[in-house]
Amino acid sequence: MQQKLSKREETRKRMLAAAGRSFRSYGYAGIGVDGIAKEAGVTSGAFYAHFGSKDGAFSSAVVEGLDEVIEGVPHFQLKHGVEWVQAFADYYLGQPHREDLACGCAMTTLTPEVARSNEGLQKLYEQKMTKIAMLIAEGLSGATEDNRIARAWAMLAVLIGGLNITRAMDSPALAQNIAEAVKVAAVKTAGQAQVVV
Repeated sequence: MQQKLSKREETRKRMLAAAGRSFRSYGYAGIGVDGIAKEAGVTSGAFYAHFGSKDGAFSSAVVEGLDEVIEGVPHFQLKHGVEWVQAFADYYLGQPHREDLACGCAMTTLTPEVARSNEGLQKLYEQKMTKIAMLIAEGLSGATEDNRIARAWAMLAVLIGGLNITRAMDSPALAQNIAEAVKVAAVKTAGQAQVVV
């Protein structure tokens, strides 16, 4: 049975969701505290009480976004078996995900912002991304663990870079063609998958 959240916890959850959507849509510099607070339906004072600063909200949004991927990868592995990489690539480069900037993957939208951020957040980001790569590697077969981890990183790089390129295209037809090519490249880069038990 799920425990009921307190009013404070519900407010924080709502503000974190608003911060995540805002940073993904507008970038770190493109949205201010007042805008995020308005999106969440709270005062700027409430925002500062929960996060302390815009940087605090951004760090929380990055962690929350990467945790969604950490939860999502095993879901694809369990649901799709040896076809999980193809299913993940189809979702990741699919039109609904490409067009949903506000609720899309934090790996794609927030990584460039983290690169310009502070060392503390970069360390957190590295820990979360390493966890994601390890989860992906667990779903790949063959060779050594180092080889599977390298293939996992390469697969992530292909998907993240590919999604960014498709989102920047003006032509929907060209974006679709690129997405299809990137899906093929991601699956080929990952190599043979395996059932995760």
